[in-house]
Amino acid sequence: MKIVLLSGSPHRHGTTARLADSFIAGAREAGHSVKRFDVAFMDIHPCMGCNVCKTEKARCVFPDDMIEVGEALMDSDCVVFVTPIYYNGFTAQMKTVIDRFFAVEPSIRKNQKTALITAMADEGTKGVEPANASYRAIVSWLDWKDCGILNATGCFMADDLDKTDFEAKAFSLGKNI
Repeated sequence: MKIVLLSGSPHRHGTTARLADSFIAGAREAGHSVKRFDVAFMDIHPCMGCNVCKTEKARCVFPDDMIEVGEALMDSDCVVFVTPIYYNGFTAQMKTVIDRFFAVEPSIRKNQKTALITAMADEGTKGVEPANASYRAIVSWLDWKDCGILNATGCFMADDLDKTDFEAKAFSLGKNI
């Protein structure tokens, strides 16, 4: 299976980076290929809703890094979102990429698998429920198959993972997706 992993963290070695690494290790152990995009470090402009991508040009007006992401999405069998939770939602960088799905939406509306991995300082899941709801709405809209949500709670710093089984759960999610 071809997996695209979209990481929305602006921290290269933070909590979600470690969870993404664990997911990738599990997926590769199962024989899947994984293409990772650390979108916070890419040149991706926000969607303007201009609809040019829906005309005969069929391409976004921005010649940015979303072209590479979009091509990978169209060629994938599975999309995994990995993001820290900022004020109850995805990072702005992740949301920017999701908004730009608009340009490639017809090509990614297929029997795609998907999963969500989040990390947050909060001990409970109340603060992540809006992000989980948004993810479920995206999954429903695109007719994708949800393969799981992993919310790593109580993990403000990457070292907080050492006291949990969240990395093992991310590995397992990758291996069994």
